Amino acid sequence: MSATVPLRLRPKAPVATDAILAGDPARAMLLAQELLEEPRMSNHARGLWGYSGRTPAGNELTIQATGMGGPSAAAVLSDLAELGVRRAVRIGTCTGLDEQARGGELLLIAEAVAGGGSATSFGAASGEVLRPDPSLFERLREALAGQARAARVVSFDTMPADASAAVGEVAAADMQTAATLALGPQLGIAAAAVLIVTGTEAGSKQLPEEALEDAAKWAGRAASSTLSS
Repeated sequence: MSATVPLRLRPKAPVATDAILAGDPARAMLLAQELLEEPRMSNHARGLWGYSGRTPAGNELTIQATGMGGPSAAAVLSDLAELGVRRAVRIGTCTGLDEQARGGELLLIAEAVAGGGSATSFGAASGEVLRPDPSLFERLREALAGQARAARVVSFDTMPADASAAVGEVAAADMQTAATLALGPQLGIAAAAVLIVTGTEAGSKQLPEEALEDAAKWAGRAASSTLSS
């Protein structure tokens, strides 16, 4: 653990060099229970629940909530870098925008467009296309075993009423992926992302909680396998 005290996280247990990031604290807890043999709460400051422990394969892993929106994700990622994290996979949710999108679908993020707002504060110009770490992306593709579509998304600080009109062709919109992919490399963190489509802009029903949890667990297992290699 770094001797520098982070501004937001107050870990009570060692933080691993590999991390899975989840916006929702409840999803972070779900993934910790699914992926770690004896999860220990490593952070509860500011409601940003974090857990650390060993996977069944014996690898140290941290699972950390990042809150809502790009600014929160960027702040947490900065603290994790100070604490020694060097690889991170975001597992989040998104709104489907293209005709292929369906609830429960997993998207392996090949590109993320910075949708403006706070994008400049973490080094991405509005409209800039950001890409994941190539090695993590390819390993995630293998681990997902054809169960996720490689896609471009757009990230906003707050979701506009008509996200599809705000940018060119994208599969979905979310609130954190562009921040994660923009800031990660600046902090020395290799980053990638898998998103779960929870609904579509066309107005489909929101994905039931049980289905969302199942999709998160599947994505989490793929991320854990990727980070173990």
